Amino acid sequence: MLHERNWFAFILLLRLIATVCSQVFPSLPADGNPKESSPFINSSMASDMEKSQQYDGKNMALFEDEMDTSPMVASLLSSLANYSNLPTGSKEHEEAPQLGTLMGVYLPCIQNIFGVILFLRMTWMVGIGGVLGSFIIVFMCCSTTMLTAISMSAIATNGVVPAGGSYYMISRSLGPEFGGAVGICFYLGTTFAGAMYILGCIEILLIYIVPQAAIFKMEGLEGPEAEAALLNNMRVYGSLVLGLMALVVFVGVKYVNKLALLFLACVIFSILAVYAGVIKTAIDPPVFPVCILGNRTLLTKAYDVCAKTVELDNDTVPSQLWRTFCDSDALNATCDEYFSNNNVTEIQGIPGVTSGILNLFGYYLEKGVILEKRGLASVADEEGPSPTSNRYVMSDITSFFTLLVGIYFPSVTGIMAGSNRSGDLRDAQKSIPIGTIAAISTTSIVYMSSVILFGACIEGVVLRDKFGEGVNGNLVIGTLAWPSPWVIVIGSFFSTCGAGLQSLTGAPRLLQAISRDGIIPFLRVFGHGKANGEPTWALLLTAGICEIGIIIASLDAVAPILSMFFLMCYMFVNLACALQTLLRTPNWRPRFKFYHWALSFLGMTLCLSLMFICSWHYAIIAMGIATCIYKYIEFCGAEKEWGDGIRGISLSAARFALMRLEEGPPHTKNWRPQILVLVSVDAEQNVEQPRILSLTNQLKAGKGLTIVGTNVVGTFLNNYADAQRADQSLRRLMETERVKGFSQVVISSNLRDGTSHLVQVGGLGGLKHNTILVSWPQNWKHPDSHLRLKDFVEVVRETTIASLALLVPKNIASYPSNGERFTEGHIDVWWIVHDGGMLMLLPFLLRQHKVWRKCKMRIFTVAQMDDNSIQMKKDLITFLYHLRIDAAVEVVEMVSDVSAYTYEKTLVMEQRTLILKQMHLTKNEKERENSAPTGHMSHNTPGGGTASPDCEVQRTWTDKGGAKDQSQASAGKPEAGKDLFNMKPNQFNLRRMHTALRLNEVILKKSKEAKLVLLNMPGPPKNRMGDENYMEFLEVLTEGLNRVLLVRGGGREVITIYS
Repeated sequence: MLHERNWFAFILLLRLIATVCSQVFPSLPADGNPKESSPFINSSMASDMEKSQQYDGKNMALFEDEMDTSPMVASLLSSLANYSNLPTGSKEHEEAPQLGTLMGVYLPCIQNIFGVILFLRMTWMVGIGGVLGSFIIVFMCCSTTMLTAISMSAIATNGVVPAGGSYYMISRSLGPEFGGAVGICFYLGTTFAGAMYILGCIEILLIYIVPQAAIFKMEGLEGPEAEAALLNNMRVYGSLVLGLMALVVFVGVKYVNKLALLFLACVIFSILAVYAGVIKTAIDPPVFPVCILGNRTLLTKAYDVCAKTVELDNDTVPSQLWRTFCDSDALNATCDEYFSNNNVTEIQGIPGVTSGILNLFGYYLEKGVILEKRGLASVADEEGPSPTSNRYVMSDITSFFTLLVGIYFPSVTGIMAGSNRSGDLRDAQKSIPIGTIAAISTTSIVYMSSVILFGACIEGVVLRDKFGEGVNGNLVIGTLAWPSPWVIVIGSFFSTCGAGLQSLTGAPRLLQAISRDGIIPFLRVFGHGKANGEPTWALLLTAGICEIGIIIASLDAVAPILSMFFLMCYMFVNLACALQTLLRTPNWRPRFKFYHWALSFLGMTLCLSLMFICSWHYAIIAMGIATCIYKYIEFCGAEKEWGDGIRGISLSAARFALMRLEEGPPHTKNWRPQILVLVSVDAEQNVEQPRILSLTNQLKAGKGLTIVGTNVVGTFLNNYADAQRADQSLRRLMETERVKGFSQVVISSNLRDGTSHLVQVGGLGGLKHNTILVSWPQNWKHPDSHLRLKDFVEVVRETTIASLALLVPKNIASYPSNGERFTEGHIDVWWIVHDGGMLMLLPFLLRQHKVWRKCKMRIFTVAQMDDNSIQMKKDLITFLYHLRIDAAVEVVEMVSDVSAYTYEKTLVMEQRTLILKQMHLTKNEKERENSAPTGHMSHNTPGGGTASPDCEVQRTWTDKGGAKDQSQASAGKPEAGKDLFNMKPNQFNLRRMHTALRLNEVILKKSKEAKLVLLNMPGPPKNRMGDENYMEFLEVLTEGLNRVLLVRGGGREVITIYS
């Protein structure tokens, strides 16, 4: 007993050491990139000894044989409890504390949602769009993000979400193609968001804090010149700030995280200052006078006092405003007509919340239009104001509703901040839904209330004054704040700096996650970084793309760009949730229950609508970028299987389509060859004749069904590994030859049964093959190839019984590869008998491929002695015209007399057939022959009494009476060998040999130089004794031709003259 306890303690000690080692030295794959880990089956890396010891003393001996694949429940639960969803990354990230809902989700979302648009463009949007229009915009955008958050919450709570957030959710829900495309779009959106925040930071700095710091001076400049100087200043300072921020992020992300609380505090205090200012306006409105000439808003720098003249020592003297509009200081000077005809009025810029103003309706302006106050009488200027006048406050851009949507939407983005931190959360499945939805609710209330309060507190001309030029250059929202406008100015400056740093921190990590997944090959270099995992190369690329936004230099132009990318990302989040819900996949079991596919579909529709509302051309460009990335990943990216919803759609659509196909056979107009390619493999499970797949590709061009099948001789239990190798070999060859289809390998006891099984069970439901493609058996006359000969002829018989078309390429090694091109030549069709139109259709399909495109088509048909050759040619030309097939036509007449060479060749064929038959007789067959009566032979009769299959050697592949002429030549007789050279050829064999020889003569004469010859393939012999003769006839028929494609129709029309 003591010994058993010591042994058990020793086992526990080993397991403890193994657990500690696995935690201290985590395993990585060979490429050094972290992969998705799993605590489930086949994830244990323990040694065989440790695995064998897991069952000792645990009463589990019954399951010891399955220990490699099926862990014990206790081991599984232990692995789940210790499972970490953190990828191998930066050390700072791994050492981060586990955060709750407030600090991990709610506050980061608040910080990312509130940003530069709220402080710099919100008041202008209310002034331009009116309270009603602005409220509609805010409501649409907030509803979109709320619906997206609901969908995101369902996805995030459907299992463990590793660090990677939104990209991980989309890629694992919609597959690598959609995941990569949307991930790149989300990355570009985050990068351009960084550019937008930096531009907002510079705008605050140069316009409201230190205008004197401008490198390109704007004093004295008007119109386009002033605008160009401002943009150049934005470019210079923006590039400097971008470089500084990138340096901070490169030095260490921990500094950014430490400053995050400071930036968040700035945002919260700024918003509280605005609400405090609104409350103060009800009690004591602030004094911010606005000077109005007639109904036009004047620039603050254009006057010192809001009057034309002032009283000074009982004397009336002109004011600065007078000198601005008149040519001299004299009271009788010549002044601007509008100045002379209108009075100067001073109004209160912020009348307060109790003043009764509403600014309910919009006031959209053209670029260069003077801001005018509604309701004030004025005498219009007949000539109109000068477009370059620097006396009035003017609109800097043409405004319209859709522009406002594009500019505003970035202010509601940032809802993914919580899910992006999923690796740091204590309980991500609980924190992400609650924190995200609470943050969106809070920010939506703030935005909607701000629209109403701004419209109720601030005068319309001040709201429309984007840069505060009429209120002494103050930030408009700052004029409302309490205790000072500087609270908003400083707070918004630090807020934009912090948001820019967060974007430059998050975007490279998102790109690194995409790169490490390996789905976009050319991005793999950006998966590398510093020793601690920091994405250095990704940071450089992010800074470069961000510089593009800085060069644009206009906040109003950059905002719609990033709106496109964020909207596309949100659209696919909603799509992923809707698909998973509708498909009802077994793994779709989110803990968050307050979702519905209709809500997700509504959110997806809103996202798509807002994309085109914001900017239809930006929307098309963004979708084009996503489409290009999707197709690139589809063709060149790594193959990933993540159990995504798109695969679920494919399965559902495939099932629906298969059920529809079961309703009936396809119409002739829809018929196309659905090919089953029968190939053989060698001892190493490699395809023996790979060129047959080149022909398949040229026939199919990626359309319809293609199944490549082969047979492995053996038993399923013993040869399953060989079948897997053969399947991999088929897949590799199909990929090399670009054959789009399926591979199928069967294991059977012999070649014949395996081929028969492939012909019978290939396909599924209504999606089954209708054509068999099998190569001509080489060296079929050799005794060692007897089984392949029999198998080939049996395939011909089976296709005939099953009404399948048959294609047999002869000399397949001489067929062109997919890389070859025929610049000239002919495809010759020898139309002997009507086969449903296969001979007409196949050249047309071949000429669709670039290998055969330059070849011309010729059709030859054979006329009998009593046929009218001229009329046949006319009828054939008419038929081809109705078929819309361009081809040259020729009618060939054949001589009917039988030559001595034909007689001799038939005799040699029958002698060889008899010898081969005797060579393949088994001992049992000889015994049956010796015991059989030798007096006469019986034939198959409907009533029974069938003869032995070995009794009638000379009987050919017909049931005609002529076969009886040679019934006396039996292989079972001992004297058969003596009479071998005294026999006469069978008349039916003679006639068929004559046909084969004559046809071969005319084909060689007409088509010797053709690139490909297609001709009818005769039917198989009904009596298996004539297999060798049948093969000989085909050999004679095609002798001397380089490339021959024997075609046998399936018994139905495959081409029609009707539309």
